[in-house]
Amino acid sequence: MSNTDSFIDEVTDEVRRDRLYAAMRRYGWIGILLVVGIVVGAAVNEWQKSRAETEARAFGDALMAAMSAETPAARAEALAAVPAEGPERAALQGFLAAASSLEAGDMPAALAAWDTIAATNALPVSYRHLALIKRVIAAGAEMPASERGAALDMLATPGAPYRMLALEQQALDLVAAGEGDAAVERLQALLLEPGVTSGLRRRATQLMVALGAEPEAA
Repeated sequence: MSNTDSFIDEVTDEVRRDRLYAAMRRYGWIGILLVVGIVVGAAVNEWQKSRAETEARAFGDALMAAMSAETPAARAEALAAVPAEGPERAALQGFLAAASSLEAGDMPAALAAWDTIAATNALPVSYRHLALIKRVIAAGAEMPASERGAALDMLATPGAPYRMLALEQQALDLVAAGEGDAAVERLQALLLEPGVTSGLRRRATQLMVALGAEPEAA
């Protein structure tokens, strides 16, 4: 009886092996393709990372070379010639070019660079708002009052990345308009902002004192 059971077990095992080998011959190519796909995918991913790092390094080197030009005008011209792929690289190039143009006394070129960044919806809000606040500050009174007011209202929205700088500019505009009390209220709101920097706090308190207000009351 035991010999019969042993024979049956051997036959059963042999049948299982035959079925396994048959399945491997029929479907084994799928497993091979999966392994090859994983290997190729990993290789492509590493290649893409290496390529991105190389391109970023080349872009940084090109910016540094452009910034080494002797004059601000030459720096602005050299920066404008640097190829910038993607909105964030273009924004970085634009900020540097705007600073060089402003230093060279070319206000229209600086404003145009900031306008381009501020209008690029593909960029994070922090980039666009930084370009806009730089434009507002640089343009000063030459910017139409309605346009300047609308820009500062948006920049001063609670939670906006440069709200404190916008509040300061609003206070300065109110002072220029002869509205001292309203300016003090803006400055008080500024001093109550969490994370206000020491430099900004100092400027705000100095302006409040000049307007006859008590900063401590804020």
